[in-house]
Amino acid sequence: RDPSPLLEVKGNIELKRPRIKAPSRLPLSGSRLKRRPDQMEDGLEPEKKRTRGLGATTKITTSHTRVPSLTTVPQTQGQTTAQKVSKKIGPRCSTAIATGLKNQKPVPAVPVQKLGTSAVPPMAGGKKPSKRPAWDLKGQLCDLNAELKCCRERTQTLDQENQQLQDQLRDAQQQAKALGTERRTLEGHLAKVQAQAEQGQQELKNLRACVLELEERLSTQEGLVQELQKQQVELQEERRGLMSQLEEKERRLQTSEAALSSSRAEVASLWQETAAQSALLAEREERLHGLEMERRRLHNQLQELKGNIRVFCRVRPVLPGEPTPPPGLLLFPSGPGGPSDPPTRLSLSRSDERRATLSGAPAPATRHDFSFDRVFPPGSGQDEVFEEIAMLVQSALDGYPVCIFAYGQTGSGKTFTMEGGPGGDPQLEGLIPRALRHLFSVAQELSGQGWSYSFVASYVEIYNETVRDLLATGTRKGQGGECEIRRAGPGSEELTVTNARYVPVSCEKEVEALLHLARQNRAVARTAQNERSSRSHSVFQLQISGQHSSRGLQCGASLSLVDLAGSERLDPGLALGPGERERLRETQAINSSLSTLGLVIMALSNKESHVPYRNSKLTYLLQNSLGGSAKMLMFVNISPLEENISESLNSLRFASKVNQCVIGTAQANRK
Repeated sequence: RDPSPLLEVKGNIELKRPRIKAPSRLPLSGSRLKRRPDQMEDGLEPEKKRTRGLGATTKITTSHTRVPSLTTVPQTQGQTTAQKVSKKIGPRCSTAIATGLKNQKPVPAVPVQKLGTSAVPPMAGGKKPSKRPAWDLKGQLCDLNAELKCCRERTQTLDQENQQLQDQLRDAQQQAKALGTERRTLEGHLAKVQAQAEQGQQELKNLRACVLELEERLSTQEGLVQELQKQQVELQEERRGLMSQLEEKERRLQTSEAALSSSRAEVASLWQETAAQSALLAEREERLHGLEMERRRLHNQLQELKGNIRVFCRVRPVLPGEPTPPPGLLLFPSGPGGPSDPPTRLSLSRSDERRATLSGAPAPATRHDFSFDRVFPPGSGQDEVFEEIAMLVQSALDGYPVCIFAYGQTGSGKTFTMEGGPGGDPQLEGLIPRALRHLFSVAQELSGQGWSYSFVASYVEIYNETVRDLLATGTRKGQGGECEIRRAGPGSEELTVTNARYVPVSCEKEVEALLHLARQNRAVARTAQNERSSRSHSVFQLQISGQHSSRGLQCGASLSLVDLAGSERLDPGLALGPGERERLRETQAINSSLSTLGLVIMALSNKESHVPYRNSKLTYLLQNSLGGSAKMLMFVNISPLEENISESLNSLRFASKVNQCVIGTAQANRK
């Protein structure tokens, strides 16, 4: 059987070298040979003698055949072949083949003897063998046998070289298989090699034809044996290749099975770890929820210890163009811990010109001392003020209603405290934008614990006992008769303002836009105390709703931030001119509502059965933010000027009465 195409391709690379072909010297079958009598006797010798004659190389001579001289296979021939292969199969494979050729031991040169004469030793005396006559068929046959033997030796040598090159090519192909990224390039080169291999195969076929012709002339049986041996060798090589492939496949299969087993074990371990992590996460969430509930309880307890009704006093600084107050008019004694403690006391000195001693000298100034939960001197900033109430504002997220008032005379800084100064300076922001920013931030943090919050804002003013929507736009802008205070539903304790806008908010920019719109709509007027004085109570309310879906918890509360109208008495606050009666009516309405606010607080403190919420629109609207379940804080704002000392004393006395009130324990609105 013919060898496989791949082995022929590998083997024929070496066969492209020029080979020396000895011309056939077989006598023609139809020629007539003339013999002498002695030659005829030689032709009649038995077969054994002929066989011995084949081995007797000393008597073999050639009559007229001339064969090329002895040759050897040079070492550079393999290098030339490697260079040709490197041009065909690419730079990397050529490098690998060249490396293999360098690492391989050099093959000793095998001399290729001349056909017909290489096996014949030179005759004694240096004489050349005589030519055989044409009738000496036996001698010619011996010569042909010797020549055939030389051809076989040469073929065997070439086969050895071919086998070496095949081994080298196999090593190069194994290295080429490792270079997977160059597979396509090698396939192109392989196509070229196959084309050249076909050419070499054609040459091999020609050589085989010559060999077969010689073998047929010698013996059909020997040709059959050689063919069977070749087939056996090819089958053995093919079997080795298949066995190596089988071993490689089995090794890869074992590796895959081991990797699969390892992956399954790893997946099982990951599942166990995930289950453990899930259990740990659930446990920590439960613990975190418990800690959050404990924090809310302790936070509420801390606020209760501070008092559910707290009063802060804030003294505004002297503005440019105002007279400097005399020294000692306002004093801020240090707290119990010394100057490091925040001040909680305020001393105001007042001199009465109507009082005099018997000697005619002016009477000494009367000193009035007041004590509050916290006192902010003129140098206190907006951030310092908000830092003191931040924890109270956060109570609204826990479900406790919170109400913060700004009380004081006209021009004492109430609006600045609640809304901030003009120009959008972050340092001058009031309590409303800072409180909402704080609530948004804390709600974002609590979202990681499963809580979700929604915020709805409303902003109204109460002017002359009429409720007006400060967020109204378009044709409804400035109309107040349509807004009324009603309960949200039958049996509901929640109060709402009809025809007022309730705007969902979720960021600071939305709050800033609402405050800007409210400033434009609020009722202001010029008074003797202030060029632009607020003549109404403004109430900013934020409805907060929170829920924990995984635990089925809900909470709701309202945060009310109130900027009260000026609390001055009638005479100092009246404006001169045609609108005196209108200003008088405004002042009466303001003082009436403020008096009602004081009565409501006193009634709550005394635990009276009837609380006069409905005596004023202000207290009726804030009914749910003033009761026992709410937390209340009042800022009393005073002016540092000596000319306002009387109004400052009235404000401080009212705030001191409120500070003495105690309301019951606050309760969270939870479901």
